[in-house]
Amino acid sequence: MISVFLSPNFPPNYVNFATQLRAEGAIVLGLGDDPFEDLSHELRVGLTEYYRVANMHNYDELLRALGYFTHRYGKIGHLDSHNEYWLETEARLRTDFNIPGIKMDTIYKIKRKSEMKEVFRLAGLNPARGRVCRDEKDLRDFISDVGYPICAKPDIGVGAAKTFKMSSDDEIANYLQEKLSENYIVEEFIDGQIVSFDGLVDGAGVPLFTSSLRYSKGVMEAVNDDSDIYYYTVRKIEPAVVAAGLATVKAFDVRGRFFHFEFFLKSDGRVVPLEVNMRPPGGLTLNMFNYMFDFDCYKIWAQMVVNGVSEKHVERPYFAMYAGRKDHIPYKLTHDQVLAKYGDLICHHERLSSVFALAIGNYGYVMRHSKLEPLIAAAEAIQERP
Repeated sequence: MISVFLSPNFPPNYVNFATQLRAEGAIVLGLGDDPFEDLSHELRVGLTEYYRVANMHNYDELLRALGYFTHRYGKIGHLDSHNEYWLETEARLRTDFNIPGIKMDTIYKIKRKSEMKEVFRLAGLNPARGRVCRDEKDLRDFISDVGYPICAKPDIGVGAAKTFKMSSDDEIANYLQEKLSENYIVEEFIDGQIVSFDGLVDGAGVPLFTSSLRYSKGVMEAVNDDSDIYYYTVRKIEPAVVAAGLATVKAFDVRGRFFHFEFFLKSDGRVVPLEVNMRPPGGLTLNMFNYMFDFDCYKIWAQMVVNGVSEKHVERPYFAMYAGRKDHIPYKLTHDQVLAKYGDLICHHERLSSVFALAIGNYGYVMRHSKLEPLIAAAEAIQERP
């Protein structure tokens, strides 16, 4: 197996993908614009070879790099970055070099939220009503159809950045002044709990493991208010969420990759699909998978990529919790006090890249326990103000 990783050094924990692939016998080739000497020692050892380009956004340079890899090592069997930012670039390269995976003929149905809705409908799911509004008239017409409140977000976008919730004509006026020139999709507001359905499927689309996240507040709220957030995995996923998640896997023909789907879970048990992401959930969630299942998700993934098979995991022995803190917020407990008081729960903690800071904090703590209550108590204490 010859595998190419785009931008293999970000985020830092993704080095584990390269090292586990190498351990399974793959030829692991890195492609990025950072100097080789700036890569971590672990990544330099994990890569068979690294090709540096001057600019990752210069597609001609990427073509030359893959041409070189193909000439030297042979047919490329796998290419990924596990990063939504490079999703379309990956699809172009897979198309041009006939590499298995998502290609240009299907990329936009998993990048454009407006096109996701049609796939959801074909799967028998009922997404929130939404429309890409090109001008104020379109927007006003949509509001007359669905009423307030509404949400607006980039039709192609990552995370909850540049997302608006509007409940009045005044807020609409502000939105029209503030929004960028890119296309936005506006949606009716759904009153429900945001939950995820995450996991890894093999080449036939069969789940090797699944998980579901619950949030202390919406990520959009954490971003817009610049506040902190905690979230956790559950040990048992509601059957309706599982059914909607598996239907989504099938509808989008997800194969041989991680996924992160978002749904609204309404108080009456109905599930409303929100969006799909063909990547692992962000931040330290991969660490949470490992502590929740007591396994190594990077190894399971690498075995699936190289050998086509890997062990399936159904039972979830633990709840896993993430609690983030932001540098600008004063907290009652110092970092040392947090470790002293909750060290028996904390499995991992680290300072995060500034890329994640607005959504989930500058510093994160990952905890686990067989019961949820101690984790919620710890997360709330970690984020408690004086």
